[in-house]
Amino acid sequence: MVAERRAASELQARLRSGQFVVTAEITPPVSTDPAEFLRRAMPLKGLAIAVNVTDGAGAKVHLSSLATAHFLVQSGIEPIFQMTCRDRNRLALQGDLLGAVSLGIRNVLVLGGDDPKAGDQPDAKPVYDLDSRGLLAMFHRMRAENALPTGTKIEGPPLRLVLGAADVPLDPPPGWQPKSLQAKVAAGADFVQTQFCMDVDVVSRYMARVRDAGFTVPMLIGVAPIPSARSARWMREKLFGTIIPEAHIQRLERAQDARAEGRKICIEVLRALAEIPGVAGAHVMAPMNFAEIPAVITGSGVAGRKLAHAVH
Repeated sequence: MVAERRAASELQARLRSGQFVVTAEITPPVSTDPAEFLRRAMPLKGLAIAVNVTDGAGAKVHLSSLATAHFLVQSGIEPIFQMTCRDRNRLALQGDLLGAVSLGIRNVLVLGGDDPKAGDQPDAKPVYDLDSRGLLAMFHRMRAENALPTGTKIEGPPLRLVLGAADVPLDPPPGWQPKSLQAKVAAGADFVQTQFCMDVDVVSRYMARVRDAGFTVPMLIGVAPIPSARSARWMREKLFGTIIPEAHIQRLERAQDARAEGRKICIEVLRALAEIPGVAGAHVMAPMNFAEIPAVITGSGVAGRKLAHAVH
């Protein structure tokens, strides 16, 4: 029982500690040289508890998430290995999971993956042998039984995994229940990272309903230092589920230095999130704007703060 309670990763340990947890996300480059990826990632060392590496984000080819997660392990940064259902069948997904564990990777975020039609090779055939809930359930069973779904025993150390799922916050209408979230938690999710939600009032109402439904799974709310009003509008229109208040866009439009204003807004949102009951932390994403991530984490001062409303 003691071994079961022991955290499988630093991310899980921090989530259990009741501290405000900040994770970040890096998109690997289109390159065979890891140097550029590490230039993006190394400034986050010691700031973000763990760093996501995306798996074919935007349905476009990048250096693989398995390889880049391993580079993070080698560099002393804890990775969150993103795995999508889009590109691989269950055989390949199981094999990649075993490979990840053998390389010292413990955190896995399970995603459906962007439709190939949205990418730059729209003729690519999507796989979707499993959906994200099915993949979560399969990985959960593998770690619980230390065996493949066929019953074949997995040799070597046990699969000590921390499984994550994604969710899209919304302003809950009357009668809304978090059924999708409930299903993912039932399938084995240990934590949740969300799409961008820069509206703290929406987060507050959303989390109230999630708590009313009896959920205590750690929720990390997606935020971004948005560099311009144009970027904000693009995100709101093109990235499914993104919530950015019009007031933020107006601030960006009026600002003499929009990038600095976007950083300031993100810091304000991070500080406000730390006060919302049920929020365990934040997930900072800034595609093509990676240098801003360390600035907002440092500027907010919330990483590691003890939460009065700890979820565990």
